[in-house]
Amino acid sequence: MLDAVYDFFVRLKSGTEYLTYGRPVLRGWMTGHVASLPPGRIPKILDIGCGQGEDLAQLRAGLQRDCEMHGIENYEPYRKSCENKGIQTHALDIERDVLPFSNAALDAVLINQVLEHTKELFFIFSEISRVLPPGGLLAVGVPNLAAWHDRLLILIGRQPSGMKVLGPHVRGFTLQGFRAFAECDGFFKLVECKGSAFFPFPAAVSKLLAVLFPTLATAIFFKLIRTEKPGTFMEVLRSRRFETNYYQGAAA
Repeated sequence: MLDAVYDFFVRLKSGTEYLTYGRPVLRGWMTGHVASLPPGRIPKILDIGCGQGEDLAQLRAGLQRDCEMHGIENYEPYRKSCENKGIQTHALDIERDVLPFSNAALDAVLINQVLEHTKELFFIFSEISRVLPPGGLLAVGVPNLAAWHDRLLILIGRQPSGMKVLGPHVRGFTLQGFRAFAECDGFFKLVECKGSAFFPFPAAVSKLLAVLFPTLATAIFFKLIRTEKPGTFMEVLRSRRFETNYYQGAAA
């Protein structure tokens, strides 16, 4: 019986999955940040896990100034699609390889629907903290482990849909958990949180509910600012002992 109900709601949300990417939210944050930068130079933006470049392409369409667009993507057909959109792409392992930029070289970093696939959050955030200057923007989008429908699933003893054992997601995020991680030791400041999608409701209702109840939405988005604290986020890991073998970089 429960399986039949679950399958019904899965079918009900069909066609609204695109809302989980939260592109209007990310575009608003990015365009606002770029507009605030001093004139006379070309801002540099990086999308980690850029796919076919949809996020950067939509961002470029809404900007009032030229920007240098970069993307990290390992799948060659997607890289070609990005290059066709004028996005400079780089193929590397974000959990092991340093980002191909000098310190404080970027103005903004976007990482959307990627972190849930990774283990090495400390290394990833360390590299982001290195390439962003004080005041630089980091925009993050992840599935919300505390989404209202996942709370119901856990209540009845089911695996939450945003973090299946038989699936690609190895991490789960909530507002409280992400804030505790990202703001640890003061390298980043979380300044805004928004939601997008509200399964299994129709698109119009889904959008409204996500605005009213962002911490219950299907996907959750975080706007962070790089603080003036020197060093990198790796210091958070090196000052603590966790019972797992986190990667600390080649020089560690």
